[in-house]
Amino acid sequence: AIMATLAESFLADLDDLSDDGEAEDVPANEADAANVANATTAGAGGDPAAAAFFLGKDVSEVSQLSGSDEYKALLQKVAEASKGKAVARAWTGPATEDPAYRLVLDCNETALEIENEVVNLHTFARGKYKPKFPELETLVHHPVDYARVVKKIGNETDLTAVDLEGLLPSATIMVVSVTASTTSGKPLAEAELQQCLAACEAILAYEDDKAALLKFVEGRMEATAPNLSAVLGPECASKLMGVAGGLVKLSKIPACNVQLLGAKKKHLAGFSTSTNQQHQGYISACPLVMGTPPFLRKKACRLIAGKCVLMARVDAYGKDPEGKAGREQRDQIAARIDKWQEPPPARIIKPLAVPDSQPKKRRGGRRLRKQKERYGMTEMRRQQNRVNFNTAEEEIMDGEDTVGLGLIG
Repeated sequence: AIMATLAESFLADLDDLSDDGEAEDVPANEADAANVANATTAGAGGDPAAAAFFLGKDVSEVSQLSGSDEYKALLQKVAEASKGKAVARAWTGPATEDPAYRLVLDCNETALEIENEVVNLHTFARGKYKPKFPELETLVHHPVDYARVVKKIGNETDLTAVDLEGLLPSATIMVVSVTASTTSGKPLAEAELQQCLAACEAILAYEDDKAALLKFVEGRMEATAPNLSAVLGPECASKLMGVAGGLVKLSKIPACNVQLLGAKKKHLAGFSTSTNQQHQGYISACPLVMGTPPFLRKKACRLIAGKCVLMARVDAYGKDPEGKAGREQRDQIAARIDKWQEPPPARIIKPLAVPDSQPKKRRGGRRLRKQKERYGMTEMRRQQNRVNFNTAEEEIMDGEDTVGLGLIG
């Protein structure tokens, strides 16, 4: 009882650490991992009825994609195309009729089917392994990580003898080890264990096939969608085209919706959303956005989303197979982002204007001439202002003042 109490308190203390560790040590394919994990929670993986549906079935009945002829033929085509030397794109017509484009589109569609198969296999493996370690599915959520851990543990009851280093974050390994020491699970029968391990092998095989398909798509994006790849980069462009269903469908989606393609719903477990960056899709992971300061990334995403739709239209109909338009758009976007980061111009202190010391010009015209005539100097006034030399001027008395008459007198 004392051991159980210590383990429970230890798990409670390490709960936050495990969340932080998982956030730091994310897998290399972070976007794909989050997509599959969300599909597992929202789809068959989070439904107990779906888990019961797979009971009594074999791995071949749960997942049938790997045994189909179309799947094998596609993998063979991808392998042959990957081994061959890359050649320049000679197709000048619409991209929808290009065989290379059709192969890339098939790879994207198959990658989505692989995600669904992984979800079903994860549900099947959890149902088989639950009697052995029921708490493991709540500690390791991602299907690929779960498959690796189950394959490593097997029927082992003492996890101190199992090395999980490199498979999980250090904090998660500690929590798994402590939980395994207090679990109520029992070892599985050999037949059940083999079926569970077969499901884990299938998950890992699907993950390798999916990585090969996505790598092939990324390598062919510069030839299939050169302008879109020039703006976003091959990796982001391949994911965006895959989730949209092709270049033509991507070109018909409004820019405001393209910005949200690939967005993931984040479960914050009751924590604040003030620091959470919502509504971020695949575009937010492109090099242009990642090189932008955080306070300008939303603005940059809106700008790039609009340009992506334009470049998808150019690539969908094969207008610029050399990618010149995409490079020009990329340079313009980079220039605008740099312009946003420039400091505002310094305020110029202007001196006061020089006051007007000269008399203002008066208007001319008939009215002004009449006014001058009315108040101007008359001939009588001019004669009064003049006097003769050596001759006394006549004067008159105007009240107390004396007024000279000048030449008038």
